[in-house]
Amino acid sequence: MIQFEGLEENFQFLVVEVQSQLQRTFRYLAGPDHSQYRRIVDKDDYIDHLKTLIENKCFAKIHTDRSLQIKQVNLCQAMQKICVNLERIADFCVNVARQTNYLSDTSFITQAEYMDLFFEAQQSLARILPVMQTQDMAGAVEICRSEMRMDQLYKRGFDRIMENLREGREVENHITLLFILRYLERIGDSLLNIGEAIIFGILGEKIKIDQFESLNKSLSDTGFAQNMKDVDFQGIWGTRSGCHMGRVAPKDDPKGAEETGRLYKEGVKAKIAREKANLEHWEKLAPGLVPHVYNYSEEEDKACLLVEFLSGSSLDEIILGADTNLLETAAEKLRETIGRVWTSTKESGKVTLSYMAQVAERMDSILQMHPDFFRHTRTIGGKVVESTQDLIQHCEEIEKQIPAPFSVFIHGDFNVNNMVFNPNTQKIHYIDVYRSRRYDYIQDASVFLLSNFRMPVFEEALRSRLNGIIEDFYEFFKSFAEDQGDATFQARMALALARSFLTSTRFELHAKFAKEMFLRAHFLMEKLTVQKGHWEEFSLPMDILFY
Repeated sequence: MIQFEGLEENFQFLVVEVQSQLQRTFRYLAGPDHSQYRRIVDKDDYIDHLKTLIENKCFAKIHTDRSLQIKQVNLCQAMQKICVNLERIADFCVNVARQTNYLSDTSFITQAEYMDLFFEAQQSLARILPVMQTQDMAGAVEICRSEMRMDQLYKRGFDRIMENLREGREVENHITLLFILRYLERIGDSLLNIGEAIIFGILGEKIKIDQFESLNKSLSDTGFAQNMKDVDFQGIWGTRSGCHMGRVAPKDDPKGAEETGRLYKEGVKAKIAREKANLEHWEKLAPGLVPHVYNYSEEEDKACLLVEFLSGSSLDEIILGADTNLLETAAEKLRETIGRVWTSTKESGKVTLSYMAQVAERMDSILQMHPDFFRHTRTIGGKVVESTQDLIQHCEEIEKQIPAPFSVFIHGDFNVNNMVFNPNTQKIHYIDVYRSRRYDYIQDASVFLLSNFRMPVFEEALRSRLNGIIEDFYEFFKSFAEDQGDATFQARMALALARSFLTSTRFELHAKFAKEMFLRAHFLMEKLTVQKGHWEEFSLPMDILFY
């Protein structure tokens, strides 16, 4: 562990003291008396003091000791989280003892099935110091698993108490017993937090126990590694998908993580299952375009994927940080890839549009972020200015008049951060294909254009680069439409851009920039509503795409 002004000693004292507090509470329930009760309550202040002392030392060490390695920083953070949860366990012990004051007869406590809960908690607390000292991953996982076992024990006691309550026997006393068992069950929740904190201290990444076990099983099933100790795991944060993601690679592999790494993704079963199906479908349509699936598993409402980790840089990184030559190469390869995919997957047949329906699905999120943006109907100088909702409804009617003349298999979330360019192989790859489906190609085109526009970058040189990318790709999309004889391209693009301008505001905290996108959406919808048919003559104002 960490040697710093008695930090390790303080931590050991805290663990031992919480163990003692649990034992005192167990003895108190076996034969309550006032002196034991006072000792439990009085010791709580000492435990609180130790917890605060350790927290202060952990924070001080992190912020003042510049010689700390990342492993030591992680251990400090883990220790801080552990001590917070140890203090909670001590609080639960006090709450258990206090509940006995509500019993009409303290001997009634013997009817509560609490002994196994205490023994499980004591065994897990006894593991903490040796597991921390040896960095024992299996021991940390065992501490986590105690939460599940304690839940099962609680459920057994809960069912018995509910049976007595339904029969009306000793109602007040049984309710008190239920509270006692509930506090003991919450000790299990804190033990789970402690186990996950130890895992963080070992791995250096935050990962929940169910995610850890799913990942461990996937690595073992595919022969990638037999134990998490054999790999480096790096979490990927900041995604909006709601999934837990991380990159795993063998430790000390001479080939490097980029050649041998895997990407782990865990989330809601329906979503992960659909992504797996889409990855496999893309592999048939365009081999090598998307990551290869190595393993898929599911349990209850969760599922996880282990896929190929694609080396290279995401397109947004290249746009904002790469030299001009690399950007031009990546852009050219992306145009080639898009053209090839759209052409090879094209199927004739009209496709009903749903851009405004997509806005409606996200309306709550938009309003939650910017509740004052949506305008109401008003009259200015005798002219009626339509409300946001009225404009959306009018555009829904317009969508029915201009279906897409054909469909392609689209990415579905064609943001610049969902494309990877490998300069060594000169190939573009698609990632995060959960929303892939057969639809109007303009959906992908509009999302790509807006993902460049909405980058919160206002430096003149970078903004100029973004505008250049937007103009270049808009002309590419327009040229594709002309080659396909798509006469309503510009009208449908206006609908799709209005959709993207509106829905993008829910991710933008910069009020002025969000308002700009919102107003541009209104401008496009208003321009569409005054067109009154002849959609092949509609002209999209290019300036709407430049900031």
